[in-house]
Amino acid sequence: MMGVGKSTIGKSLADKLEYTFIDIDKVIEKKEGCSINLIFKNKSENYFRKLETSISLKELKKGNTVISLGGGAFLDKSIRQAVKSSSVSFWLDVEMSQLIKRLGKTRKRPLLYKKNLKDTINKIYLERKKFYSEANYRIKCNFLKPEMIVKKILALYELSTNKI
Repeated sequence: MMGVGKSTIGKSLADKLEYTFIDIDKVIEKKEGCSINLIFKNKSENYFRKLETSISLKELKKGNTVISLGGGAFLDKSIRQAVKSSSVSFWLDVEMSQLIKRLGKTRKRPLLYKKNLKDTINKIYLERKKFYSEANYRIKCNFLKPEMIVKKILALYELSTNKI
């Protein structure tokens, strides 16, 4: 979900594992030469989602990476299947009240722009949580500091990779 700290946690996790960090949203912005907000505005959400799918599927083929998918990426069946077959996935889950606080002042989120924030975040979360629940692990991040979240992920990742 947007606003949960995927990029912050992902960078720290990649550093600890000595892996490459890939933020799909940043890859898209670099490729397009503009913000995701402008892509939504000038080219449409549908255009963005197609681009997000192709870039995510390409990046998921790389090894030794920590990938921060966009908040809506895991809703795409082909991305979910690729993640499940090649990765260990983590749903960073944050309570609605925390999300509203975190996203309250943002102007970078096209799905939230000029809408009732609380209702919109709640609607998006409820639509997405059934897909997010397909991740290998759910981390409840509500009041955890980033370093604690990274520690939890590392422990679960180590458990997962030792099973194989």
